[in-house]
Amino acid sequence: MSVLGKVVLIGIVGGAAGWAGLEAGDRGWTPATLADGVRTQVAAVTGTKAEAMTAAAPEASGPVIYYRHPDGVADWSAKPATTPDGRSFIPVFASEDVSFDPAVAETVAADGGERTVLYYRHPMGLPDTSPVPKLDSMGMDYLPVFADEASDAGTVTVSPGKLQRTGVRTTLAALAPMATTIRAPGIVALDDRRVSVIALRADAFIETVEDVTTGSHVVAGAPLATLYSPDVAAAAALYVSDLRNGEARADGSRQRLANLGVPAIVIDQIAADRRAPVSIPLTAPRSGVVLERMAVEGMMSGAGETLFRIADTSMVWIMADVPERAVMGLTRGDAATITFPGLQGETFVGVVDEIYPQVDMQTRTARVRIDLANPDGRLLVNLFADVALASGDGTPVVQVPETAVIDTGDRQVVIRDLGDGKFAPQDVVVGRQNAGMIEVQDGIAAGDRVVTTSTFLIDAESNLNAALAALTAPEADQ
Repeated sequence: MSVLGKVVLIGIVGGAAGWAGLEAGDRGWTPATLADGVRTQVAAVTGTKAEAMTAAAPEASGPVIYYRHPDGVADWSAKPATTPDGRSFIPVFASEDVSFDPAVAETVAADGGERTVLYYRHPMGLPDTSPVPKLDSMGMDYLPVFADEASDAGTVTVSPGKLQRTGVRTTLAALAPMATTIRAPGIVALDDRRVSVIALRADAFIETVEDVTTGSHVVAGAPLATLYSPDVAAAAALYVSDLRNGEARADGSRQRLANLGVPAIVIDQIAADRRAPVSIPLTAPRSGVVLERMAVEGMMSGAGETLFRIADTSMVWIMADVPERAVMGLTRGDAATITFPGLQGETFVGVVDEIYPQVDMQTRTARVRIDLANPDGRLLVNLFADVALASGDGTPVVQVPETAVIDTGDRQVVIRDLGDGKFAPQDVVVGRQNAGMIEVQDGIAAGDRVVTTSTFLIDAESNLNAALAALTAPEADQ
C-alpha cells in the first residue's frame, strides 16, 4: 500500500472511532461493543471478513452464565430473551470475562459441570437480591448463588483457607456416662438417733454427782450420779419382800422397779443381796460425749426433768444446702466427698442418707443429709464443710463441649460439620453440664461432628443465607 493509501486508511479509522464514540455516548455502549463496531468498520474498508479478525480469540466454553443485551446496555437476563425489536440476547459463557465474579467462573469452567444460577445477592450481605447480574451503589458485582449451594437455605460453605484463618475447630459428639458433680456448702450436725436424754421417772434428791461435765467422754454403764427417791426405795423394799416370800410374786415388783427407771444391773444386785438400797446409782445409757449437765449435788429433781444429755459422735451428719436446680438429680445412696477448711489436705467420703422434702423459700436450696464416720471425734458440731456430690446413674449420654452450644435464650443450637467445608445449624435439646461438657438429649447423635470454635460466625452466615432465601422465594415465583 502506498503512503497516500495509508493516510486515507488512518483517516477512515479515525473517523470510524469518532463515530463510535458519539454513538457510545448516546446509546450507552460498552468497550466490548465499541470493539465489535471498530472491527466491522475496518472490515468494510479493507475488505476483510469480520469473522477472520476474531479467529484468533479463544472459543467460548463452559455453561452459559447469563445473557446480555446485544447493544451492550445495562440489561441482562438469566434465561434466553429478546429485545423489543426482536433481536436475541447474547449468551455469556463461563470461560468469558464474567465481571461479577471471575473466581466463580473459573471454578465452574474447571469443573466442567452445569451449574444453575438461582439469583444474585448483594456483595456486602445486605438483604437485596436480583434475578440477573447487577452492580451495587459502589460498583461491586452482585454474587451468584447456585442451585447446588442453595439446596439448604441455612447451609454455609467455607473455603479451606477461610477455615484456617477463622480458627474453626470441630469435634465428634461422644457417647459416654456423665457424672455430674454438685458442689454445696455444708455443716456438721449430730445424728439425732445417737443422742440420749437422762431424766428421772420419779421425784428424787441428787446426793452426789461424778466428775462428769459438758464435753466429758463417758462409756455405757458408767455412773453419773447417785440419788434417793422415796418411790424407788419403796418399790425396792417390796421387791425384796416378794423375793423372800416367793419368786412368783417378785416378777410384778421387779417390773415396777424397771418402770421407775432403775437400771437392770441395779435390780439384779438387789435380787442377789436380798436387801433394798437407800440410794441408787444413775448410769450412762450409751458411750459418747456429755452435751449438757443439769444435775447438781443436793438438788431435788422432779419426774421428767433432764439431768444429762449424751451424744454418740462416732457417726455425724453433714447437712448440705443444694440448689433446687441440682437436687432433682440426687438419690439416696449417692457418694459424697467432703473437705473441711479446718482440716486441710484431708478428704472424707460419705453417703447421701436423706433428701429433705422442702426447699427453703429464701435461699431456694434443699437440705441433703449425709452420713459420715467420725471414729476419732475430730469432726466437731457446726464445723463448716465443702461438699461435692456425684450425681448420675452411669448411663451413657450424647455430649459435646459447652463451647459447641449457642444459647440464644429461647433455643440452643450447634453447628454441624457436613464435610467438604459445609456447615449447617442444628437445634438441640440440652441437659446436664459437667466438667466443660453438656448433655444433648435431642438433635444430634453420637459420632456427629460439630464446631467448637467460631460458632457465632458460621451461625450468623447461615442465618443470612436463610434470610436471603426467604427474600428470593417470591421473586422466583414471579
